[in-house]
Amino acid sequence: MTDETQWRAGFACLVGRPNAGKSTLTNALVGDKVAITSSKPQTTRHTIRGIVTREHQQLVLVDTPGLHKPRTLLGERLNDLVRETLLEVDVIGFCMPADQRIGPGDTYIAKDLAELQRAKRVPVVAIATKADAVDRERLAEHLIAIDQLGDWAAIVPCSAVRGDQVDDVLAVLGGYLPPSPAPLYPVDQVSDEDDEKMIAELVREAALEGVRDELPHSLAVVVEELVPREGRPDDDPMLDVRVNVFVERDSQKAIIIGRGGSRLREVGTTARVGIEELLGQKVFLDLHVKVAKDWQRDPKQLQRLGF
Repeated sequence: MTDETQWRAGFACLVGRPNAGKSTLTNALVGDKVAITSSKPQTTRHTIRGIVTREHQQLVLVDTPGLHKPRTLLGERLNDLVRETLLEVDVIGFCMPADQRIGPGDTYIAKDLAELQRAKRVPVVAIATKADAVDRERLAEHLIAIDQLGDWAAIVPCSAVRGDQVDDVLAVLGGYLPPSPAPLYPVDQVSDEDDEKMIAELVREAALEGVRDELPHSLAVVVEELVPREGRPDDDPMLDVRVNVFVERDSQKAIIIGRGGSRLREVGTTARVGIEELLGQKVFLDLHVKVAKDWQRDPKQLQRLGF
């Protein structure tokens, strides 16, 4: 008979092609915003750990960039990051959105996961995301197609937006966690991201909204400075946050700034709300847009921008 007070704790990785709903599901499972979301593919650029703690169970979610056929050095590095992550987790959740047919991208990932299962015996749970976007008949067709795609430990449909069956996803993934003498992180912690990374991600999320399809891949954000404003009263502090937004061409810089700076002001206003919520204090956000020509293909610039 098992000890009911025994902790189970470990790592789960959500994978899937770009824009499969991985970041939205991560946020829904955690119950807090730890990963930025966007309708644009390839929004996630690095693994993000969201921490879900329930009674005697802690699931550390690793939200990875979407696996895809890379066209740049950045794309190759993002794929390598996903594969490295897969070797270190206890269970994998393979996200396949219900509002899209199973396609070559899903088949490509399923083949990768089958090889991993043979090599490391990591259980893979198939997750039919965006179940709210289709009717019951279409969802049933999608679940059958998922079943035919591979040998899964389980298949779970869910809607992260509506919260439907998110607890079922958590229960299934949590069932594959190993015993642990204690939780891996403090029980009140929801992410291991530092403030600078989260600030950069919030700025990038705001900048991605409403822009053309070619721009998201060319956008990188770096926090240059994060310092308390001098002379502020102790009960009303303010942080000065200086952020550089990098694009690859002058034409993209013009898109981000907008006519008379209107677009950049919108980005700053939206991002500041999220940053103030994150940090719990007032923020003065100073945004600058710079051109780093073809940075996605330049190893030195990739390193400088944190890739």
